[in-house]
Amino acid sequence: MKFAFAAAAAFVAAPAAADTVVVTADRMVDVLAGSTVEQPVVVITDGRIVSVTGRGAARPNIPAGARRIDLPGRTILPGLIDMHVHLTSLAEIGGYRGFEYTDSFWSAVGSANAAKTLRAGFTTVRNVGADGFQDVGLRQAIDGGWLQGPRIVTAGYAIGATGGHCDESKLPPSYDRKEVNIVNSPEEARAKVRWLHKYGAQVIKICATGGVFSHGDAVGAQQLTFDEMKAIAEEAHMLGLRVAAHAHGDEGIRAAILAGIDTIEHCSLASDATIALAAQKRTWFDMDIYNDDYILATGTANGTEQASIDKEKMIGRLQRETFRKAVRAGVPMLFGTDAGVYPHGDNGRQFAKMVEWGMTPMQAIQAATKSAAIALNRESDVGAIAPGRYGDIVAVAGDPLKDVRLLEHPDTVIKGGEVVKRD
Repeated sequence: MKFAFAAAAAFVAAPAAADTVVVTADRMVDVLAGSTVEQPVVVITDGRIVSVTGRGAARPNIPAGARRIDLPGRTILPGLIDMHVHLTSLAEIGGYRGFEYTDSFWSAVGSANAAKTLRAGFTTVRNVGADGFQDVGLRQAIDGGWLQGPRIVTAGYAIGATGGHCDESKLPPSYDRKEVNIVNSPEEARAKVRWLHKYGAQVIKICATGGVFSHGDAVGAQQLTFDEMKAIAEEAHMLGLRVAAHAHGDEGIRAAILAGIDTIEHCSLASDATIALAAQKRTWFDMDIYNDDYILATGTANGTEQASIDKEKMIGRLQRETFRKAVRAGVPMLFGTDAGVYPHGDNGRQFAKMVEWGMTPMQAIQAATKSAAIALNRESDVGAIAPGRYGDIVAVAGDPLKDVRLLEHPDTVIKGGEVVKRD
C-alpha cells in the first residue's frame, strides 16, 4: 500500500514533457522590423514561441519528437488582430428583426462567429460591446477549450447615455426601462466602470456620439459629456483598463481625445484640427472603412431601416477620406472592422481598403499586428512572431506585401502552436 502511494506521488510530481512544434515557410513578415525574413524556422514550445531564425542564421536545436508544420511556398505572418468586433451580432439580422429572436440566441451564434473569425486568420479580437456579458462567457469557453475561437479581449456592455447610441431606442414609452449600461453623470460613469470590471470587462467601451444603426439620433452628435468621458477614462486607467470610444462626430472625437480615451472608433467626421490633435496626443484611430460596401450593397434586405442606410450614405465616403488624412498626418492607426455589421469571417477584406485609401501593405498588416498589440497593452504575448509570444501564425500562398488581398483567405491558421485550419 505504501509502495502504491509513493509511486502515485512520484507520478504526479513528474514534469510533463514539453510539446514542441517547428514551423517552416518560404518567408516571414517581420512586423516589428518592417521587413521580411527568408526561410524562417519558428520553434514553439507549450504554445509560446522560443526562437525565430532565418536563412543564414544558425539553426536552433530542435528536440527529438518535435512536431513539424512545413509550409513550402507560403509566407507566414503573426496571427491577425481585429480591434473592433461584435461576435454576438449578425449583419444578416438587422433592425427590428432582432426582436424575433430570444436572448440566448445571440450567445449561440457567437460561438459560430468565433470559429469563423479564427479560421479567417484572426487569432485575437477585441469585442467592443455585448449584452448580458455574452462575450465574457464566450471568452471563458474558448480559453477553457470548450469552443474554438480567437483570444477575446472583452468589454461586456458598452456605456452610453439615455437615448443615445448604446441605449435601446426602438420601442415606445410603454416598454421604457433603464438599460444597465446607461449613465447620466460622472459619478454614475465611474460606478459603471467598476461594475463592468467586476464582471469580466477587460476593456471599457463608451458611446460618445450617435451612430448609424441607432434609432432617432444624429450620427455625429455628441452624447456623453467631457466630464463623463474623463471620469470613465480615469477610473478605467486606475483599474489597469483601456478605453475605446465609439465616435463619429468631430466634437465627440475631440472631447474623447482630450478626456484621455485610448482608442477612437469610426472617427468618420474628424476635422483637420482634430486629426492633428490625435497625432499630437498619439491617440489611436480605429476606422472600419470596409463595411460601407456591405451596408450599402445589402440596403434594407437584412431588416436595416432606411434611416440607417441614409446615415451610412452620408458618412461612408467622408470616413474614408478622413482615414486617408489621418494616415498622412501620422495618427497611429489600428485595424478594426466592426464585424457583426457585416458577416463574420470576412474581416480580411478591409486590408485592401486600407491600402486603397493610403496605407502601404506593411502599414496595414502592422495595424492588425504590432500596433494592435501595443494598443491592447499585450506586446508580451500577441502581435508578432517573436520569442515569448503565443505561437499564433497565419500563412498565405504568395507575398501579401505585393498582394494584400491574399490575407482575405489564409490557407493555414495556427493558434498557440495548434493547427486550426489547413487547406
